[in-house]
Amino acid sequence: MPAIEPEVRAFLESQRSGHLATADAAAAPHVIPVVYAVVDDSVFVAIDEKPKTTTRLKRVRNIEQNPRAALVVDRYDEDWTKLGWVLLRGTASVLDPGAPGTAEAIAALRARYSQYEAMTLEDRPLIRLAVDRVIAWGKLD
Repeated sequence: MPAIEPEVRAFLESQRSGHLATADAAAAPHVIPVVYAVVDDSVFVAIDEKPKTTTRLKRVRNIEQNPRAALVVDRYDEDWTKLGWVLLRGTASVLDPGAPGTAEAIAALRARYSQYEAMTLEDRPLIRLAVDRVIAWGKLD
């Protein structure tokens, strides 16, 4: 049985962003908004070319110290019968440029976000969250 069921996958694909949670070796949390792509039972997040001082971001350093991470994707609506969210937990890793699976992940990210078409993602690391637990709540369709 896949970790990410079809109904959850459809919800994730219908949303545009989520919040990635990492923690350092001392368990200090760090949560940031991200865009993502789902490939098989993994979620990929690019370290893209938006202005940053380094590719060794806090999220990258955290994953190197503590690979447990989570992604929350939610939908809010003033009509609370339409609320829904998905929490994906798993093991995160930072993939070096050209690592196995990165070409497929970059293609999936570019298919979701046209902004990535002009960025050289192949030269930058990617974050991979290998999902091992899915918690979903509310209206996902």
